[in-house]
Amino acid sequence: MAPPKFMGLTGHPLSLAVSTVATTGFVLFGYDQGVMSGIITAPAFNNLFTATKNNSTMQGFVTAIYEIGTYYSLFVSQEEPIGASSVLFGACAPGSSSLTLGCLFGAIFILSFGDYLGRRRAMMMGSFIMIIGVIIQVTSERNSTPLAQFIVGRTITGVGNGINTSTIPTYQAECSRTRGVIAFGTLVAYWIDYGASYGSADLSWRFPIAFQIVFALIVCIGMIWLPESPRWLLTRERYEEGETVIAALRGLERDDKETQLQKQIIMDSIAASGYAGRKGTPLKAVFTGGKTQHFRRMMLGVSSQFMQQVGGCNAVIYYFPILFEQSIHQSHNISLLLGGVNMIVYAIFATVSWFIIERFGRRKLFLWVPGTTSAAKGAAVGLFTYIASFGARNKAEVRNQLYPAEINPIKTRQKANALSTCSNWLFNFLIVMITPIMITNIHWGTYLFFAIVNACFLPLIYFTYPETARRSLEEIDIIFAKGYVDKIGYVKAARELEFLTDEGIDAKAREYGLVDDLRAEKAGEKEAEMLGVVREVEKGE
Repeated sequence: MAPPKFMGLTGHPLSLAVSTVATTGFVLFGYDQGVMSGIITAPAFNNLFTATKNNSTMQGFVTAIYEIGTYYSLFVSQEEPIGASSVLFGACAPGSSSLTLGCLFGAIFILSFGDYLGRRRAMMMGSFIMIIGVIIQVTSERNSTPLAQFIVGRTITGVGNGINTSTIPTYQAECSRTRGVIAFGTLVAYWIDYGASYGSADLSWRFPIAFQIVFALIVCIGMIWLPESPRWLLTRERYEEGETVIAALRGLERDDKETQLQKQIIMDSIAASGYAGRKGTPLKAVFTGGKTQHFRRMMLGVSSQFMQQVGGCNAVIYYFPILFEQSIHQSHNISLLLGGVNMIVYAIFATVSWFIIERFGRRKLFLWVPGTTSAAKGAAVGLFTYIASFGARNKAEVRNQLYPAEINPIKTRQKANALSTCSNWLFNFLIVMITPIMITNIHWGTYLFFAIVNACFLPLIYFTYPETARRSLEEIDIIFAKGYVDKIGYVKAARELEFLTDEGIDAKAREYGLVDDLRAEKAGEKEAEMLGVVREVEKGE
């Protein structure tokens, strides 16, 4: 019997197809991060959306509204009051009430419904919603209320992106070991912004925003033929389908010994979570400890995304041209050009880290702290060095996407990753909102602030972040069980645990009691059931 196929592919070619579509999703995310940087101060954009002209607060709001769109999806489903959000953002700018309709909907939606939707349908939905949001943005016209329409469209796009960024890292971590490349999306956005600046007034901002539809269509259409995550299928007790996907991703037959062993390991991981047999994982499961350390692992992901944003990387990505215009007093055209060159540097360093991340590990790249500088002309060198360092440290998905997705166990992965995405977008909104104001008021002090903040992260990373490089998702479960049972730090547990084969994972799971009790319980239930059947037969006789 031949290995099963999806999209006519099996084994490595299928894994490559999964990675290609997932990477396109990361490129779309990166593109959205960078596209507003060259538009927000463009004369054609400011002339249509007059409230953004020479107004750093409004520029920050229009850019950051996208982040809040992705953030809402985390907390509305928890029945939190919306009024507080309205008060908070109502002070920022007119039209802010529109964001409360969509902002609490991207990551929270996945937090509530991700376990029911699955990875495939969530990614398709997120991409489709982004397309709708983009269409609303680019059809803004002067004879209506263009700023309100643009804000609504940007918020809807943010909702779709919140769904994607809460799902794609999980899907890729569960189906493929290759990583996404956000940096290339940002690079494409900067150069499209620069090229479009030579076109007509409408082209200069409508085309860069509309271009992201290309990436969204690739994700949306590609997922029609790609498989669902085998781990999600097994959590839903769709064992035959899960087995088929495992075999297809590995290029093996369904009844192959390796396929069956991998299936058993995943099912043991599900059972060890304590929520086996449930279609969805309750939110309270994320806040539990024990051998699986759900809460600690969730907080590692949440804190990593917090540090990603408060460290200032995206502030530079979003506002690089503005930083050059205001700090170094260059023209808008030269600032766009320098921004494009800077993104080439960013992409190069991100690409390098893409290849070295498994060899050098996540922790070492985490601890690579970018420097900043304060002199006006030196700010250019500082910004280039800063973004290059972040390219090497973060954008190989070390901190922004990969770590939160792989550090969490299978049953809480979707919810924990959604919570970390919430942290990402909440603090992204904060930093993107205040950066123009900081540049206007404290100038070089903005760079000093981010430098000090990054230095403060070093002890936290060094003492609490275990290494996950070259580990399977199930091996990471063993690391936390070892730390808990042996009563040692989890960083030390990761360092002491040898790299395991599938057979070794199964043996260690039994050694640390992740599956023995559950298997004994199941065996007892089966024995009791058989005994009951025997007694019924005896009664009948």
